[in-house]
Amino acid sequence: MIRVVLDTNIVVSAVPTRGGVEAYALDLAAARKVQLFVTEAILAEYEEVLRRGKFSHLSSKVIDGTIALMRRVAIVVNPTETLAASPDESDNRFLECADAADADYLVTGNKRHFPGEWEQTAIIGARELVEMLIDAERS
Repeated sequence: MIRVVLDTNIVVSAVPTRGGVEAYALDLAAARKVQLFVTEAILAEYEEVLRRGKFSHLSSKVIDGTIALMRRVAIVVNPTETLAASPDESDNRFLECADAADADYLVTGNKRHFPGEWEQTAIIGARELVEMLIDAERS
């Protein structure tokens, strides 16, 4: 099974709209078509960002349900190394998670904050993940 880490921007794009490739990427994790990996720091970031004023239209029930879903379907890993590879400090937590999980892909809507590839993990967008899985289903 493909091992993925979802950047916060994928989750916060998916939850309010429930449409588009970001929502489909999240749905793939929820349906266990890909194996999602997180850390406690990543789960905390997902929740903190979803509770910002910008997302005040989201109910606590929706946010709580999203975090509960993540806890249910994801494998929580504990990175052993602190990285400083991204210009955005909080993005380093996703690289650390990818390392600890031996993730195949880190899925983000903001590739410029990440190297093109990190160790064994390719940095891709949600559309790339969805298209890859659709192509695999057709084969």
